[in-house]
Amino acid sequence: MKVLVTGGAGFIGCNIAARKILENHEVVVFDNLSRRGTEENLRWLRTLGPLEFVRGDVRSASDVTALFRNHPDIEVVYHMAAQAAVTTSVENPREDFEVNALGTFNVLEAVRQSPRRPVLVFASTNKVYGGMEDVAVVEVDGRYEYRDHPDGIREDRTLDFHSPYGCSKGCADQYVRDYARIYGLETITFRQSCIYGRRQFGLEDQGWVAWFTIQAVLDRPVTIFGDGKQVRDMLFIEDLLDAYDRAVEKRDVTRGKIYNMGGGPRNKMSLHDLIAYLERLTGREMKVSYDRWRPGDQPVFVANLDLARQDFGWEPRTSPEEGVEQLYQWVSDHAKVILDLGL
Repeated sequence: MKVLVTGGAGFIGCNIAARKILENHEVVVFDNLSRRGTEENLRWLRTLGPLEFVRGDVRSASDVTALFRNHPDIEVVYHMAAQAAVTTSVENPREDFEVNALGTFNVLEAVRQSPRRPVLVFASTNKVYGGMEDVAVVEVDGRYEYRDHPDGIREDRTLDFHSPYGCSKGCADQYVRDYARIYGLETITFRQSCIYGRRQFGLEDQGWVAWFTIQAVLDRPVTIFGDGKQVRDMLFIEDLLDAYDRAVEKRDVTRGKIYNMGGGPRNKMSLHDLIAYLERLTGREMKVSYDRWRPGDQPVFVANLDLARQDFGWEPRTSPEEGVEQLYQWVSDHAKVILDLGL
């Protein structure tokens, strides 16, 4: 196939591109290289095999239109280009809107007008559910748990965007859904929870698993925003890519649908759990300080995976301990690169 990955030099995007290159697909990577680490990821991708790189910005309708005009035979689009941090969205809500909402609209319009009408896989977020203040949470063994949702949150949960990031991604999420309903596009939306893995140059405000791992390897302090009892269901990057592949293969079933996508009830950790595990891996205690909660930060998010299991026979295979150990090894092997990037 010929595939396009927007944001293809970012964390998830470059892992998609790498898998498709190694499967001998024709790969087009579209990225503006604005995020630290993207140029390093692009250099790595070029070592794997042939790809075409197009530098451009999803905020520019002309950039996106030209991209599809020059590649009318694209069969699958993985739309990963995004502004991904809540804190950045609060500081610069206009940029956040233009990247996430307008950028997705530009991609949708290009897909709609493309002669091949490619499948569109869209990375949404659990933040479209907002702070979920109405969901009862209890503390069990030093971590937060849902009182009434042992199998996690289903896709029919009411949307309640909280923070500019939640609004912009929620807007994009609903545009993708309705372009399937109104124009018949083959779209598949994943409301993603805590995705982590190799080639994730995490920052303090986004990509917390990678950020904590980087800080642990480099023996640097971390700040926890909140009390550290927050829980996320953690999904290793390779498991996410398996879900993408299966959903595209089963697009006669998945087209137009939305899936909550995370590690599920069996693959969850609190912030304190992750720090304790990293301390085991490094053999030393991490220096931890605390600050106030961030806006819209859910005490718990765990995805209910029943719909993904039902529609395309997928479930995670990598435990948080296995995945974090792989990430830890990758960070250890690339410590100099990380330092050179100023992370």
